[in-house]
Amino acid sequence: MRICFVSRRYWPAVSGMSAYAENLLRALTAAGHEVTLVAQYRGDRAGRAVYGGGPPPPGRVPEGVRLVALESVGEQAVNRGRPADFEADVAALRETVAALHQRAPLDVVHAQYGYPPGLAALEASYLLGVPAVVSVQGGDGHWVGTCCGTHRAAIRRVLREAPALLIGSRSFAAEVAERHRVPAGRFTVVPGATDTALFRPRPGREPGAAGEVPVLLYHGRIDARKGVFELLEAVRLLLARGRRLRLLVSGTGPDADAVARRAREPELAAAVEVLGPAGYHEAPAVYHRGDVFVSPTWAEGFSNTILEAMATGLPVVSTRTVGVVDCVRDGVNGLLVPPRDPAALADAVGRLLDDPPLRGALARAALDQVRRQWSWPVAAARIGAVYERVLGDWTPPRPPGAGIPARVVGSADPACRFRRAPHLL
Repeated sequence: MRICFVSRRYWPAVSGMSAYAENLLRALTAAGHEVTLVAQYRGDRAGRAVYGGGPPPPGRVPEGVRLVALESVGEQAVNRGRPADFEADVAALRETVAALHQRAPLDVVHAQYGYPPGLAALEASYLLGVPAVVSVQGGDGHWVGTCCGTHRAAIRRVLREAPALLIGSRSFAAEVAERHRVPAGRFTVVPGATDTALFRPRPGREPGAAGEVPVLLYHGRIDARKGVFELLEAVRLLLARGRRLRLLVSGTGPDADAVARRAREPELAAAVEVLGPAGYHEAPAVYHRGDVFVSPTWAEGFSNTILEAMATGLPVVSTRTVGVVDCVRDGVNGLLVPPRDPAALADAVGRLLDDPPLRGALARAALDQVRRQWSWPVAAARIGAVYERVLGDWTPPRPPGAGIPARVVGSADPACRFRRAPHLL
């Protein structure tokens, strides 16, 4: 089938969703589908500084995938002192998909993120008579609609009207369903996945092994909502107790500069190293530098970095929160603590460092599980089945184009925090 995959964040944006998109695209082309990637990107200096920006670089789009790079011009209005114009970007995405369909009719439009791409995919679906599949990701599922009435109406429209909704975990589906008053049955749960051929234990090292000075690793988006500041405080507590350890912080994000400043403070400077961003194919080497992976996130859809850490044989300490409890079971394949609790996080890390048999048992259980349940062949087959189902079940609207509202500029809430800082969306 002909599939148009619309992503708001693709390489060089450093994101678990970039990795997810690349692996899905590769799996779809391997299955014989004809795939076009429409990749939104920030082309401005501010957007590049936060998480990487610009069109996808050569070699990062899987062979056989056609690329259409689309700059988020509306979002970049913030650089001119105006609120981000997400509506303009939705319209540009919709019209781009329509032009692709005119050249070669599409069978399915699949949007990664419920907003803005999901809304654009829904409107393209109405316009073209092509079913839309929308993946609700952690960021938009947790935060969009909590910011202003305009975005609440937009995301609820997607959740209620999209022909098919994919989501990464049951706990996340329950949260989104409750928050936005949609039936939980609207969601098809397709857990996250990782490339278990790329992410593997370091040769010659047993899962759960640690050096004389153990190394904690944080890898991912550097964002307060990922709990990185709680991790720095937990490390401070451990050092104050006389622990010998190091912390490596890998990644980029809106709080990268603040984390770097905190890491340079005297109480942390000797133990904390900020590595900066790492490309997807360089990430396995980053994981191999760590002994324990720590993800103190406030909430997830389904954590790609936790799966990558499991696949590389690292024991995991994370939080008892949405999207994590679906893949980490406390005392079975990792340790869980309450979110936003540095003292509890320090205690769990200390427990793991003091108990080599526990580290090994948790790491081996996680490695076995990620290979059986969360590898890409499993996830891609589930997504392909959703495409087949929606093609068979969906009835296009009559007349075509019904349901696409006229753009009302004055309806947007300029006070919305995501219009002031759209990279947080």
